[in-house]
Amino acid sequence: QVQLVESGGGLVQPGGSLRLSCAASGSISSINAMGWYRQAPGKQRELVATITSGGVTIYADSLKGRFTISRDNAKNTAYLQMNSLKPEDTAVYYCKVVMGWPATNYWGQGTQVTVSS
Repeated sequence: QVQLVESGGGLVQPGGSLRLSCAASGSISSINAMGWYRQAPGKQRELVATITSGGVTIYADSLKGRFTISRDNAKNTAYLQMNSLKPEDTAVYYCKVVMGWPATNYWGQGTQVTVSS
């Protein structure tokens, strides 16, 4: 069994920053990729960013330059640094880990990010 624990969400003013963390534990096999998705009220879940075990990153086009994903392979932890936050970034942010072969997806419980003055 795999557990994903997300942390770092909260309330921040527009223009502020937050850093999310996602720590994977339990029956960890080969982690292929770790990523962040978000879901705003009334909207579909969307990709924020992913990072492979080799460090290759993919970002949603609209977030490039403001968000940075990174990972610590030794700690099985992914991070999402979010800068210049906007009200439209308000959403529940979910961590996803892709592991093993055949690839299996694991999701975290989500962490709320609210950008408001």
